[in-house]
Amino acid sequence: MSSIPAELKYTKEHEWIAATANPQIFRIGITDFAQGALGDIVYIQLPKIGESVTADKVCGEVESTKSVSEIYAPLTGKIVAVNSGLDKTPEVINSDPYGSGWIAEIEISGGLADAPGLLSAPDYGQLTA
Repeated sequence: MSSIPAELKYTKEHEWIAATANPQIFRIGITDFAQGALGDIVYIQLPKIGESVTADKVCGEVESTKSVSEIYAPLTGKIVAVNSGLDKTPEVINSDPYGSGWIAEIEISGGLADAPGLLSAPDYGQLTA
């Protein structure tokens, strides 16, 4: 069974969203369920800092020994940080998807209330059951 932290929000495409100290900036990554389905992650194409991203549009790619999968932006905004450590050790996503395996931070103009379609932990759990 995959880990689904209650304090995060989720997408149907298996990304997670976490609040940061700045109410306009959110950290994103792929879920434990997604990394488990992918298998051993060997490469990640991170979005670029300063890049504008649109919710539900591709913003990166993750490659595993099984397949290549697209990463979808869970929010519309601007990339303000990326986890450049993943360039050398993308497998961290497998071992710590909600911690050291984060992918990027997105700055949005509104709050999460302006981001329709995000799932709570129980809703996401039903999706992956």
